[in-house]
Amino acid sequence: RTTNPIESVFATVRHRTVRTKGALSPKTAKTMVFKLVQAASKTWRRLKGQNQLPKLIEGVRFTDGCEVVATSSTSAA
Repeated sequence: RTTNPIESVFATVRHRTVRTKGALSPKTAKTMVFKLVQAASKTWRRLKGQNQLPKLIEGVRFTDGCEVVATSSTSAA
């Protein structure tokens, strides 16, 4: 089990399809995978911190949910 939503969905699909190998046609395999993903989507949670997602995509670093501001350390001589 994992908390990563993407890994969680694929783990469910992998778990079911490995046990039914050879018993599926391509059409029934697609149908089964669709139904498994549909069932898994019922347990998905909304991401928190929607306002921070654009910053995260830009590459801004966060520590404990707070934005880390890089300070330049220049010494005056």
